[in-house]
Amino acid sequence: MAKAPTNKFVKWLWIFLVSPVVLVFLLILLIAMGTFGSLPKVDELLNPKNNLATVVYSGDMKILGKYYSENRVNVNFSQLDKDLVNALIATEDARFYDHSGVDIKALGRSVSGALTGGSKGGGSTITQQLAKMMFPRGEKLTKPGLIVRKMKEWIIATRLEKLYTKDEIMSLYLNKFDFLNLAVGVKSASQIYFGRTQDSLRIEQAAMLIGMAKNPALFNPVRHADTTTHRRNVVMNQMVKYGYLTKQKYDSLKVLPLGLNFHREDHNDGLAPYMREYLRDNFLKAWCEKHINPETEKPYNIYNDGLKIYTTIDSRMQLHAEAAVAEHMKDLQKMFDKDLKQKKNAPFAWNVNKEEIENIMNSSIKRSERYRSGKKQGLSHDQIVATFYKPVQMTVYSLRGEIDTTMTPFDSIKYYKGFLQTGFMAMEPQTGYVKAWVGGINHKHFKYDHVKVSRRQVGSTFKPFVYALAIQEGYSPCHQVPNVRTCIGLPDGTDWCPSNSDGPNSKLDGKMLTLKKALANSVNYITAWIMKQYGPAAVVSLTKRLGITSEIPEVPSICLGTADINVFEMVAANSTFANKGTYIQPTFITRIEDKNGKVLEEFIPATDEVFSEEKAYVMIQLMRGVVDGGTGSRLRSRHKLMNQIAGKTGTTQKNADGWFIGLTPDLVAGAWVGGEDRSVHFNSMVEGQGATMALPIWGYFFSRVYADKNLKVSKGEFPRPKNIDPNLELDCSKYDSKDNDGSTEFNEFE
Repeated sequence: MAKAPTNKFVKWLWIFLVSPVVLVFLLILLIAMGTFGSLPKVDELLNPKNNLATVVYSGDMKILGKYYSENRVNVNFSQLDKDLVNALIATEDARFYDHSGVDIKALGRSVSGALTGGSKGGGSTITQQLAKMMFPRGEKLTKPGLIVRKMKEWIIATRLEKLYTKDEIMSLYLNKFDFLNLAVGVKSASQIYFGRTQDSLRIEQAAMLIGMAKNPALFNPVRHADTTTHRRNVVMNQMVKYGYLTKQKYDSLKVLPLGLNFHREDHNDGLAPYMREYLRDNFLKAWCEKHINPETEKPYNIYNDGLKIYTTIDSRMQLHAEAAVAEHMKDLQKMFDKDLKQKKNAPFAWNVNKEEIENIMNSSIKRSERYRSGKKQGLSHDQIVATFYKPVQMTVYSLRGEIDTTMTPFDSIKYYKGFLQTGFMAMEPQTGYVKAWVGGINHKHFKYDHVKVSRRQVGSTFKPFVYALAIQEGYSPCHQVPNVRTCIGLPDGTDWCPSNSDGPNSKLDGKMLTLKKALANSVNYITAWIMKQYGPAAVVSLTKRLGITSEIPEVPSICLGTADINVFEMVAANSTFANKGTYIQPTFITRIEDKNGKVLEEFIPATDEVFSEEKAYVMIQLMRGVVDGGTGSRLRSRHKLMNQIAGKTGTTQKNADGWFIGLTPDLVAGAWVGGEDRSVHFNSMVEGQGATMALPIWGYFFSRVYADKNLKVSKGEFPRPKNIDPNLELDCSKYDSKDNDGSTEFNEFE
């Protein structure tokens, strides 16, 4: 009889001990059944919705840039540094490879904390943390709600363990985590904080990133270096504890500074920003509207869907192009600044009147972001304009870097107009692949692209298209024409009679000149003579076949380059001569893949045989005269480029635009230089001609390209066609030598 109370006590003790377990089990069962709200379905777990950045790759597989709402690019487990993995396991989940998503010991600690109001964390496995990141808790929860939410995460964690391998869970976690400072996922974080890839981190760098997982706001290395260093050392100490790091190695590493190489990613940074912006705003925007993402059943989103864009840009050539532009434009701008000091209307030319300046400035004000913002706020025109005359603090561009200053927005517009702009593009003539694209001097401060978007008068760089008609009709480069004024009748009964650029007293006036020498010296009389033979319609028709889509009026003056055309079209059209007479559409993108690497579209450029191989070769020989002894001879004398080069310089009225297009067997490139407004230009033709303004960019670029042995760009000769007429004269020296005045450089001006 004495044992009855004891049995009763034991019975109630067991009930007391077992009931919570049963209740927890029942609660988990009810949660799993959806009683307390739905859980993610299998397809949601297998295809988690992550905002993935679209990545733009160069032709040599370097990342040029990204488009994103979250700067995340996924990596596989095999692409993770082993120290990242070891640090994460040692710090967050030592039994990661032994449990099935929920660690029983940690579970007890978590439940106890939730019930008693103590610590609610401290026991979550990596898989549980992943579940929380994939399906955030959202609004602030009550204690009961938090318990239910925690149990949901346990269930999600166990389901994740069934659907993914441990390695996949590890990579999912590191891809998902937000490391702050626009660094979502370990790939972006490694690049932004250390300038390294995630598979090449040092131990202390990996430990710092993993240390941020506890509390990224608290352990933000940019703002809290000391606390982050301490946390990094805690992580490395855990690695020692679990055998991933020796004590001796730890002692040497813990005294090191963080060693950040912090660089917040920005769309203005990286190589080829002008190309990337054109690609985003003009090409991909239209492409996405026409292509449906099967996962979302909506058009692809370049900011979230993780597209992979493969371009033709060669990162090495792009680097050389940007360096060439920077080198020349810095020196040219210094020269131009001296020129501006002589102008009372600076930065505008001396012959621009007050009314014209007011119109230019008013137009610029209306195009500004400040003006558009004021309109959105409902301000009147006068109210908005008034704000342009109030001094504000701003950061402006200069040759020495950015300057913090105070000035009125009106003055800042005028200040920026004093900078010369440029556009440069290099293209492989046999494939149409654009290898380098520099659309301006600084993308952050000058976003307008001068390769594809801007169109400017091309001057004498248009003349080869006119001469090509004569070559097509059987003229040889050595055909002689009298250098006398030619007049062409116009529909209104008047005559158009252009003058030569160097005035009526040129040493070449009245002499017989070969076509080769006439083009080399950019003689207007003979260009007009050719135009008179074939007419404007034939010239325009040819330019259309050469891929020029810009509007060209059918008037005689186009032979001197009065039409507005962009660098992109001019380089492609001239590439036809280097490509044996076949025009090939320039392309800067080869294919687009989805986030899983599935090819969505490939791009193959269109072609058109415009000239025979023989006629194209003759045009090359004709244009070689420009470099060998004409307006482009500075490539020889100053840049020491002695290989075969064909080309053409160009200068427009009042020195508003300077051009140079140069051709080699492997690469064709073109440069334009000028002010944002045509009324901003050099006073002197010596400084304002294409040979001074644009040609040096070409020279610096090719000097760098030829010196880069990894590129293997040939200095070989243009291939001579097998079927070319053996009697065709290409060497015109016997005709031109007697007319040579001894000079090695010529000025040009239309």
